Amino acid sequence: MTSAELPAPYGAGAGTTPTPPAGTPPVPPTGRIRIRHLQQAKENGTRFAMLTAYDQYAAQVFDEAGIEVLLVGDSAANNVLGHATTLPITLDEMILFSRAVSTAARRALVVADLPFGSYEVSSQQAVESSVRLLKEGLVHAVKMEGGAEYADTVRALVRAGIPVMAHIGFTPQSEHALGGYRVQGRGDASQRIVEDAVALADAGAFCVLMEMVPTETADAVDAAVRVPTIGIGAGPGTTGQVLVWQDMAGLRGGRQAKFVKQYADVRTVLADAARAYADDVRAGTFPGPEHTF
Repeated sequence: MTSAELPAPYGAGAGTTPTPPAGTPPVPPTGRIRIRHLQQAKENGTRFAMLTAYDQYAAQVFDEAGIEVLLVGDSAANNVLGHATTLPITLDEMILFSRAVSTAARRALVVADLPFGSYEVSSQQAVESSVRLLKEGLVHAVKMEGGAEYADTVRALVRAGIPVMAHIGFTPQSEHALGGYRVQGRGDASQRIVEDAVALADAGAFCVLMEMVPTETADAVDAAVRVPTIGIGAGPGTTGQVLVWQDMAGLRGGRQAKFVKQYADVRTVLADAARAYADDVRAGTFPGPEHTF
């Protein structure tokens, strides 16, 4: 499929198509979303959506709903495996989750996190870990946390043919070094975030994700780099937005981060279904004749 065959907002003619009514989502391409489509969105001033996914059913639902990018995040550590942080998840576990999502998604671009401990030692380690995510996990790109100090690592990955999404601002793998979950890039620190983004984009990162940075800083980054930006707690000015799906759909209980918007109450729906099932079992009304061979 050529770019000319892709409908707005990704196709070559996107700039000449009539502006849809406010709130109308863009018509997605019918084929696989590629890195170039995200770049076209940046150039055309349109936006795309990204959600985490860790299993086949979530991947299928989000893929069919038109989500352009699925992130197999190391956030599976604290959203699936029950850990308090993202740090404990292993590369082998990330590969398992990645394969489930990649096998199920027919259209979305699938990106996997390089987990803590899988890339920091050397560029060679990063390449070896990323090759495994692409070969065994079947993902299309990797995401790596860190600033300008990882520019050489990004270059090594790109030379190896591995697309890289950079992740700057608050980087959860460094939460102990950063002093906990804290907004990054305020005041004088804003320029450092911009410099990180420019260095990583110049090194070949196809996209820059920013987490928990002030809107003004995110806007400055978006203006400074040619590649698309993605925000999570970074204001509305980025090309894309990402949320953890359990937060977005209301599966996770407890206090939500300020940047989360909850679009459903899946936790209540599942709890009600489980209680109804248990009531039927205890009352002897399930299984009924229609469920019996």
